[in-house]
Amino acid sequence: MYTKNFTIRWADLDANVHMRHSAYNDYAAQTRLLFMAERGFGMQWFAQHKVSPIILREETVFMKEIAGNETISIDVRLLRMSKDGSRWSFMNRFFKESGVLSAQLVVDGAWMNLETRKLTAPPADLLQLFEVVDKCEEFAWIEK
Repeated sequence: MYTKNFTIRWADLDANVHMRHSAYNDYAAQTRLLFMAERGFGMQWFAQHKVSPIILREETVFMKEIAGNETISIDVRLLRMSKDGSRWSFMNRFFKESGVLSAQLVVDGAWMNLETRKLTAPPADLLQLFEVVDKCEEFAWIEK
């Protein structure tokens, strides 16, 4: 399973001195982008192939507070995908250093052709990325 560790920064905190809600979205996005980049699908690849991931919806369930300077781990798993790969849902889980599940974020997205500004199926080599990402236990195929 793909996992990245992060140490929570001062800028990630809210007035209650725990990680602010929008920082969860930022760390989850960074984890997903690193997963792709480490497999050859970085920002340059997307620009060259004129395709980009777009977010349609994000939902986070918060379970345990995360404090400043804590080290957390975030994983990436595929929750749903259309048969052609044009639409997908990823789940990111946030774990405290102790292993306690702290939050779960689900993001629904799609691939956009940067020239036409329309949703598109991904290029074949990018579609293969979905074969190597771990699937959630509740993984399901979705209709477009």
